[in-house]
Amino acid sequence: MSEFEHESVPHEKTLDSSVALLNEGYEFIFNRRKEFGSDIFETRLLGKPAICMGGKEAARLFYDTDRFHRQGAIPKRIQKSLFGQQGVQTLDGQEHAHRKRLFMDLMTPERLEQLEGITEKAWLEAANRWIGRESVVLFDEARDVFCRSAHQWAGVPLEEDEVRERGQEYIDMIDAFGAVGLRHRRGRQARARAERRIAELIGEIRGGLRQVPEDTAAHAMAWHRGLDGQLLDAKVAAVELINIVRPIVAISWYVMFAALALHDYPAYADKLRMKAYGNGKAHGNGAEAGAGEYAQWFVQEVRRFYPFTPLLGAEVSRDFVWRGCEFKEGTMVLLDVYGTNRDPSLWEDPESFRPERFRFWEGGPFDLIPQGGGDHYTGHRCAGEWLTIDLMKVSLDFLVNRISYTVPEQDLTLKLSRMPALPESRFVIGNVKLAGS
Repeated sequence: MSEFEHESVPHEKTLDSSVALLNEGYEFIFNRRKEFGSDIFETRLLGKPAICMGGKEAARLFYDTDRFHRQGAIPKRIQKSLFGQQGVQTLDGQEHAHRKRLFMDLMTPERLEQLEGITEKAWLEAANRWIGRESVVLFDEARDVFCRSAHQWAGVPLEEDEVRERGQEYIDMIDAFGAVGLRHRRGRQARARAERRIAELIGEIRGGLRQVPEDTAAHAMAWHRGLDGQLLDAKVAAVELINIVRPIVAISWYVMFAALALHDYPAYADKLRMKAYGNGKAHGNGAEAGAGEYAQWFVQEVRRFYPFTPLLGAEVSRDFVWRGCEFKEGTMVLLDVYGTNRDPSLWEDPESFRPERFRFWEGGPFDLIPQGGGDHYTGHRCAGEWLTIDLMKVSLDFLVNRISYTVPEQDLTLKLSRMPALPESRFVIGNVKLAGS
């Protein structure tokens, strides 16, 4: 698919595509981009005009803060389940930049290294609990590992008997994103419970009833002041603290996908073992992979190849024309995240899983966008992207070098109509043993 070159913009001939979006899920925009031979098309969603687009240049446009805004663009049903109301994802301009800095200040190399150590320890403790069990569900175990790690790192109290319940609350918030009915209701209820609990914690910190380390997210959110110089409302501070913990728990999806990749493409496990401690070099195409570099390629390919974020939304701030399309103020615009990560004009043989494709990748901000595009500091790209990559590498090392396991027969099909995608079995492993035992 080449960059959009048409004089006229395709318009989907339907009264409303909302049902089609639910039925096709991740492929909704991508299917029509291929059908129309265009990176941009017009349709109707939820009874309103909408513009759908994908590809590198569309992503670059989408993150132009002079032309698009997020406030009011994210549906209430998603705010009340996934993001929370008045969270950083819903802000624009100076208010967004000020709040985003709060998040980025938590992502220092020292703090990320601390979280890596906490997570590595949590994985090893989990492995010791698995020994002797016939099987475990990796997705559920990852949920618990990341819930423990995130709470400890963020300074949020968590009793051992609460781990599974709290972890599932975060999973339910995420799982509600593309859902209707019971799944969506579970997500809203989980968020409401979490916000009440965390708002109480914020009140205890401010009232001197609970002490938390000053370098933690709990302390930062409790004492953050907005542009008006006032402390955040306790509920908004709770929303933002959840927006630190929840995305860490969401890495459970990527760990499951990494395990699925190791299962479907077992030759890569051998390459990862060889590189684990810098004992080997990967030769080819005139380049070598040092210690950890191959793991980086593998993690990036997991993030590119497997379906997590399907699309992102914004609203047009002012009238303008781009590639022959009239963007009217107030129009909903959807960016095809899944399709951009698989766009053949950006990725050679995109339907193949090939970590080596990242050997010479220059790290463009608008081609690999599983967690959004643009700049981490000034735009709406996920503040926790570096954290995600680091914890994926810790988890990958655990799966490849710290334990051995078998994968019993199970249905690992990923249905792209389900958002977020999740196989029914959630990846079961058995006969877990510690490496060397």
